[in-house]
Amino acid sequence: MKIEIKQYIIKLGFPIIAVALILILGCGFYHSLLAGEAKTYESLKLFSNVLEELENKYVDEVDTRKLIHNAVKGMVASLDPHSVFMPPEAFDELQDDTKGEFGGIGIVITMKQGILTVISPIEGTPAYKAGIVAGDLIIKINGKTTKGMALWESVKKMRGPKGKQVIITILRKDKQIDYKLTRDIIPMNSVRSVTIQQGYGYIWITNFRLNTSDEVEKALLKMESGDIPLKGLIIDLRNNPGGLLNQAVNIADMFLEKGKIVSIKGRFKENNEVFSAGFNKKKRVYPIVVLINSGSASASEIVAGALQDNKRAIILGTTSFGKGSVQSVKSLKDGFGLKYTIARYYTPSGTSIQAEGIKPDIKVEYVLDKEKTKQADTDEKIVREKDLKNHLKSEKDKKKQSRERGERDKNNKKVRGIISLEKLNRDSQVKRALDILIAHNIFINRK
Repeated sequence: MKIEIKQYIIKLGFPIIAVALILILGCGFYHSLLAGEAKTYESLKLFSNVLEELENKYVDEVDTRKLIHNAVKGMVASLDPHSVFMPPEAFDELQDDTKGEFGGIGIVITMKQGILTVISPIEGTPAYKAGIVAGDLIIKINGKTTKGMALWESVKKMRGPKGKQVIITILRKDKQIDYKLTRDIIPMNSVRSVTIQQGYGYIWITNFRLNTSDEVEKALLKMESGDIPLKGLIIDLRNNPGGLLNQAVNIADMFLEKGKIVSIKGRFKENNEVFSAGFNKKKRVYPIVVLINSGSASASEIVAGALQDNKRAIILGTTSFGKGSVQSVKSLKDGFGLKYTIARYYTPSGTSIQAEGIKPDIKVEYVLDKEKTKQADTDEKIVREKDLKNHLKSEKDKKKQSRERGERDKNNKKVRGIISLEKLNRDSQVKRALDILIAHNIFINRK
């Protein structure tokens, strides 16, 4: 059953309610309101004074409009890593992220301590094929330094028409590497699947886009309609950076008959909501193992958390990214846009994902069998929500500011492009998941 998610709209209350509140709260409330307005006015006056001083006395003539836009950008960016004031071109780029195809190199990036950092390459894209990996620092794009460059600006520079080249300079373990990449159309199909062994399915979700839940449903029906009934399923969410909330909710709902999926709690009641599972015509009772790692973020963590807390799946891998906040996007005048955080996600058990991530039930690090040693990334190389500047504090962070770093992930490269059974059979995490599913069925079928 698909769950429709309503739009968040903040409505003005009726005048009579406002009058009643003033009467109840009395003069103290009124004076407090005036005091707050006075402080805001004084701050705006300071801003105006600085602007006027720069306009009149700066060494070169200044662009007042540009100064104001930069001031707004800095104000919003100071809140958290996911809140941003976007000029028209950046706002247009945001629309491309969830619909329509675009040309690019295929990486998910963030800002870590002011440095452009790769969260994960997208499977089957030029960036992956070239060998760019999670934790790489992008220090130049076409020879231009990324220092001080806005996230949207760097994205715009890396995107472009198919066939056109872009040079990315990476810093990895104190070694500088230039990658000459040829842009390609970034694949919009977010779901791939295969029967990994008779009766056992594998479904790989790379992101959550407009039609991801439809793709998952189609893949499931195909595997379930085989000659041998599906006896177990592996859902691979590794290096999945997230996407649309409604898609995550719909996918989790496919495997649940009742219970909460995720709750959203914000500063205002208008932003609070609980999403619960509904009736499904297709009953899915086979066991599930969900794979996660440090590149599993946002919508991925919602699915993993819902299935874990409802005791519907075993979570295997390493601790996820920890992006547990909700953003609202508002269109502004002249094509500008504002994306800002309005709430936090909570798993069905009431646990905040923010800066904590989903902890696996079984910790298994990634390694291919043919490797003699695990190709480990250092803690400094793995980027999670809690590593981002100005990140929203977790519930535990409020009581204890210093926490141990998260779990290490090993070699973030996964199976790329078309699914290779040969590689899946050498993937330590997939192998362990399959062993668990097979052992489960052996155990329950014993008489």
